[in-house]
Amino acid sequence: MITQMAAASASSALHSMSFLLLLVATSEATMLNITNRCSYTVWPAAVPIGGGMQLDSGKTWNLKLSGLTSRGRLWARTGCSFDRRGNGSCQTGDCGGVLACKGYGRPPNTMAEFIIGQFNSTDFFDISFVNGFNVPMDFLPVPAQGGTGCSKGPRCAANITSQCPSELKSPGGCNNACTVFKQDRYCCTGNAAYNCEPTKYSMFFDQMCPDVYVDSMDADWNKTFTCPLGTDYQVVFCPQIDLTTSPRTGLTSKGRIGLILGTIVSFILITAFIIFVIHRRRTRWHQEMEGGEDELWKLQGRPIRFTFHQLEVATEQFRDKLGEGGFGSVFEGKLGGEKIAVKRLDQTGQGKKEFSAEVQTIGSIHHVNLVKLIGFCAEKTHRLLVYEYMPKGSLDRWIYCQHDNDVSPLDWSTRCKIITHIAKGLSYLHEECTKRIAHLDVKPQNILLDDNFNAKLSDFGLCKLIDRDISHVVTRMRGTPGYLAPEWLTSQITEKADVYSFGVVVMEVISGRKNVDTSRSEESIHLITLLEEKVKYDNLVDLIDKNSNDMQAHEQDVIQMMKLAMWCLQIDCKRRPKMSEVVKVLEGTMSAESNIDHNFVATNQATFGIAGNVTSSVPSSVPPVASDVSGPR
Repeated sequence: MITQMAAASASSALHSMSFLLLLVATSEATMLNITNRCSYTVWPAAVPIGGGMQLDSGKTWNLKLSGLTSRGRLWARTGCSFDRRGNGSCQTGDCGGVLACKGYGRPPNTMAEFIIGQFNSTDFFDISFVNGFNVPMDFLPVPAQGGTGCSKGPRCAANITSQCPSELKSPGGCNNACTVFKQDRYCCTGNAAYNCEPTKYSMFFDQMCPDVYVDSMDADWNKTFTCPLGTDYQVVFCPQIDLTTSPRTGLTSKGRIGLILGTIVSFILITAFIIFVIHRRRTRWHQEMEGGEDELWKLQGRPIRFTFHQLEVATEQFRDKLGEGGFGSVFEGKLGGEKIAVKRLDQTGQGKKEFSAEVQTIGSIHHVNLVKLIGFCAEKTHRLLVYEYMPKGSLDRWIYCQHDNDVSPLDWSTRCKIITHIAKGLSYLHEECTKRIAHLDVKPQNILLDDNFNAKLSDFGLCKLIDRDISHVVTRMRGTPGYLAPEWLTSQITEKADVYSFGVVVMEVISGRKNVDTSRSEESIHLITLLEEKVKYDNLVDLIDKNSNDMQAHEQDVIQMMKLAMWCLQIDCKRRPKMSEVVKVLEGTMSAESNIDHNFVATNQATFGIAGNVTSSVPSSVPPVASDVSGPR
């Protein structure tokens, strides 16, 4: 996926890997034919090329993308009012009240996103309304059915406004619940920037507009479309759902009745289809979960197998929630007088393979910097994991400086200790087990802290085992946007993907901010891209956490740690260090490599450093066995 390309909405699928891609200029121009078929006026906005105009109903605007433009966004603003000088505002997709947009608009807006001529002269494009739904939109190659080498192009022609609560109504569509209510439980779509969870609204949107990204964690490649370089495109606001009917052809009374009846029948069929799909998915999930019990019964010794009733009692009916993870919620409990953390997996998240992988992997290895798995429950459709209790929670709570966060900034020595512990945990996984274990989801949310700020890696649901006699594994994309190594674009992965993620985490710990932070100015949204700029002009000191006087006092030591992070962030995975070498640098027994490339985001697959024509491992669907992962303790 080419996701998260430029950043105002960390949620859009085109954004999730922008910090991996430095997009270079192309020499050819592309034409966008923009037509407004809405019954009202829209003011299209486009960045970074600028542009915008009043586009009345039925009018067309041809926008030429210059040869210096390789990426961009296009959306419709509605309810705009401007004075003679061009100052004013819009009710949706606002862009500072100017026609020639240079920045990203405020939601809600249905966003067309594109990358022109990247990766073997290929255009990538999609439509997203992760930040709220504005007006229906088509983004199609010219001709609409696509030329040679083109995929069909994304469409969202359905009027889904009626599915939004009245509080979310906005001119042209559905507003963003995050910005309206400022409460996570009301979120209309799963916007990662607001820690939102998808709701019933986003589920309906996804069914009505299957070509469109509606969720920040949406990783469906089928929603990203491609064409050869040089293709032109047509953008249509409020396109007709039935393309066989001319927009200028009026309907007779009989035609209107037929249209109304057809709409009602279509709605009933769509609703029935949605119910059928949900039922089938739940049935399949139940069968998958129940079918996995036999396999888990074979586990000998640790971890302990609990009944669901035992964990209900231990958590007092799951009363005290500690937090939410990627696949479920974590609750505080007590067993034999000792506190425990119980992760209860939801029925739409982690599946049999991921659950089995976590139980069998972490249940068979032991290290002081890995969270201990005490036991598990696999009873009918119930899937729970029981961990040792980590009183200070996850690392993200302690390093991201937020106004609503009452914790004090960590001092330099504590941050060093946490970084060292993460490195030792990864070194054990990569180099001391019978098979190499790639964690593949290293991020602050998966690093837990005890009372003394000792750090431990957790959440092994996405881990991958790699035989020591092969160079890499071929696996589907997994992990979290913002921490993915460049080689994920090839799906050929080694444990060095963890090293890249570790480098991102180190930079977050040092700077006290998220790698992708859309609340910042456009040039500062991506920390790793910003790192490239700062090292180029020898201004690394600018990245040190300004909320901590102790960090400022250790300026030179912090900069040396940044240099270690940059070694880990090499695009060519073969140039990254092994984690055991990272540990030696942190312990002062060796120096970090000084001859490194100061580009940390990828421009093409040739630089990823993946060996070719080498036997890959077994498919990811084959679960690990205890003998694969057990090794030196």
